[in-house]
Order: sequence, then C-alpha cells, then structure tokens
Amino acid sequence: MYKEDIMELYKNPENFGEIEKPTHKYTEYNNFCGDEVTITLLVDKDKVKDAKFSGSGCVISTVSATLLTSKLRGMNVKDVKKLSKEDMLKLFKVKINPARIKCVLLPLEAVRGAVK
Repeated sequence: MYKEDIMELYKNPENFGEIEKPTHKYTEYNNFCGDEVTITLLVDKDKVKDAKFSGSGCVISTVSATLLTSKLRGMNVKDVKKLSKEDMLKLFKVKINPARIKCVLLPLEAVRGAVK
C-alpha cells in the first residue's frame, strides 16, 4: 500500500503541466512499463525559476516528478546536475522496491537531459 500523502500527490500532482516558453525541456521514457515524463524548466542566471512536468506514468513516477520539480525551484543548475539516486530516494521518503527504482529515477533522468 502507498501512504496516504503519496496517493494524494498522485491524484492531485503539483507542478503538472508545461512552462509556456521553457529554456530547457526533455522527455524520458521507461521502456519496461511505458511511463513517460517531460520536464520543462525556466532558468535565469543559472537558477531554476520554475519547473513543471507532464506525461503519464505510475504512482511512483508521478509523485517523484512532483517532488523533484518542487525541489528544483531556486536551485542553481550546477547543483541540479549533482542530484543523485540517493537524493531522490531521500526526497521520496518511502522504501522503494528495487524493481521500482527506475520509476523514482525517471524524472531525474529527464532533468539531467534537460540541463545537459
């Protein structure tokens, strides 16, 4: 079972949508399950001013995208590039089955693609 707050974020994801004129954009796919996430960022002076996501996916990838896009706001791009698997797992705060790690990391992979 998923925690109640996780299910609430899945049903009402924050930061869902696309920035009208993003400075950075990237789409990542999970070929195993079909999840897809697009990250759009608005960066000014090497700082993330806004971050949104769109696409479709499971509870874990959707909630992960919500949590990550909230975290990105205000971050310097150099710090965004340093985000790791461990950072994502801490952000998620729920023990994740090893088979579902790809779901947690999908939004991070899209962010990495966007800030290359």
